[in-house]
Amino acid sequence: MSEFNKLRTESTNTNTANIDKMSALEIVKCINDEDKTVAHAVETALPEVAVAVDVLAEALKNGGRIFYVGAGTSGRLGVLDASECPPTFGVSSDIVQGIIAGGRKAAFDSVEDAEDDFDSIVDQIKEKAFCSKDVLIAISASGSANCVKGAINYAKELGARTVCVSCNKNSDLVPMCETAIIAEVGPEVINGSTRMKAGTAQKMILNMLSTGAMIRFGRVRGNYMAYMVPSNIKLVDRAIRIIMAKTGVDYETASAELERADNVIADAIDYIEGK
Repeated sequence: MSEFNKLRTESTNTNTANIDKMSALEIVKCINDEDKTVAHAVETALPEVAVAVDVLAEALKNGGRIFYVGAGTSGRLGVLDASECPPTFGVSSDIVQGIIAGGRKAAFDSVEDAEDDFDSIVDQIKEKAFCSKDVLIAISASGSANCVKGAINYAKELGARTVCVSCNKNSDLVPMCETAIIAEVGPEVINGSTRMKAGTAQKMILNMLSTGAMIRFGRVRGNYMAYMVPSNIKLVDRAIRIIMAKTGVDYETASAELERADNVIADAIDYIEGK
């Protein structure tokens, strides 16, 4: 018998057994009821998330980078979170990278067999010159993805720190990684469709990891995105309002100081405060 039947993410959800007979409203209510359990599952993993945040922040301070790796939905979530870091925190796109099994094509089109390729991710992070200063975050809802296991082994060979994000407490990744973040969300609404509750849990955790690390790295002032890149009209206005809120100056002054600071919000704030 397959070992996959032991995974909670592969088990049958008795609450949704008759979902194909439900009305549209009953279906969405059923999905919503299941989604309500996700935040509680993530809450149980907060101590491990906090440990990982400090690991990431330390790596960034020492010139390291963060690599999210995964296949399918897990890989796409890593790519998504990584892509949001430069505009949100004003860091280079090299600092947080998302690597998906099957390469860039797999971010848009399904390349499901890439999950089984032990070297699919290793080959990609080698091209990125992954090294001991970097941190590998392995994302796999089931914890069974061979491509992720290969990446963890390679990272450990180099002496890099490793973190896993999974939704099964008996995940193969747990003994492989220094820090294991496990949010057991239980069986999915549609059995095995881990883009649903498991994906939501992973997204919440990745939000915490990148945001927490960037806060600890000094890329946030108060609760403002002081290093946000104001690249459109809305964001320029937001940048000006951040400067106003932090310094008490009027709109015109904040706008002028933002321009003088070459659109770096934190520098504009420092200019005004005489730092």
